[in-house]
Amino acid sequence: MSSRFHSVRLIEDKCRGCTNCLKHCPTEAIRVYDRRAHIIDERCIDCGECIRICDYHAKVAQTDTLEDIRRFPHPVALPAPTLYGQFRHLTDIGVVYDALIQIGFKEVADVSKGADVVTMAIRNAVKDPQRARPLISSACPTVTRIIQARFPALIPNIINLRQPMEIAARIARRDYAKAYGVKPQDIGIFFITPCAAKMTSIRSPIGHAVSAVDGAISIMEIYGHIHPLVSKIRPVGRRPGFSPLGIGWAGSGGEMEAAASRNSIAVDGIDNVIRVLEEVDNNTITDLDYFEGSACQGGCVGGPLNYENNYLARNTIRAIQENMPQTRPEQLVKTADLGHNSLYFDQPILPND
Repeated sequence: MSSRFHSVRLIEDKCRGCTNCLKHCPTEAIRVYDRRAHIIDERCIDCGECIRICDYHAKVAQTDTLEDIRRFPHPVALPAPTLYGQFRHLTDIGVVYDALIQIGFKEVADVSKGADVVTMAIRNAVKDPQRARPLISSACPTVTRIIQARFPALIPNIINLRQPMEIAARIARRDYAKAYGVKPQDIGIFFITPCAAKMTSIRSPIGHAVSAVDGAISIMEIYGHIHPLVSKIRPVGRRPGFSPLGIGWAGSGGEMEAAASRNSIAVDGIDNVIRVLEEVDNNTITDLDYFEGSACQGGCVGGPLNYENNYLARNTIRAIQENMPQTRPEQLVKTADLGHNSLYFDQPILPND
């Protein structure tokens, strides 16, 4: 397999050769020699486990910085719903929107809107009896790369839908260009990411040639910039353009609840995901319709680039859902968005041998 971009990087001066990362890597992508860890490009899936467990902070995720948004005349923030979970007792996400505008973004779109669109597309796919079973979610790029590397026979089971991040970015670019009469290429869409894998999927997309996202900034960095602002902004009761089910994708089981709750399972944590995929691959699990896999414990709220404890973050997300208008994806998603070719993969997913 040809070399690709990796967000996960090693800081050699900090590495002590302790082998902790080697023991926890799910694809055996790390070797330790000369008292230093070495990452094998072809095996690494950018899951971030080594970042999470390194006691010496020798593994980091290379992401964009807030300064990078200046490359575009019209930078747009695209926060993962996990971002809202970083602020305890938050009930109005509008204050986070306003804080993002204050630090330099011209507009804020939302991945949850893309999640609503993908939700509807998954519901349609699950009804198709000709589809392979179980259909496997494509939302977590780490899970897709695990399948490429260890379970290539399951590649046909991966649903041919782009990630909500990609769908939301296309909608955001289209809507901003129309609203302000600017060229699409002058708009920079920056995903605010909880994990390294999303950064990698922007630079090295799976299932399509070019990402609709221009960059990714870690939630940890953005949190540091906007945390002092959020408590000072008065909520104005902004009505979100997505459903509570859309924002629920932040936690494990949220996608399943929104799109395919019947005869489906949600599995979180990379080791747990691998164990279940082994059973699917061995045909000991054959009667499922849908499999939602999240590499991080608890789902995206457990990503290594988050600030808040994943259990508290999920509790905050739940409180936000309860305070939102109780709309549903079918009330908000336009038929045109479901029929658009950019919703689906345009390239095959190949095994990584």
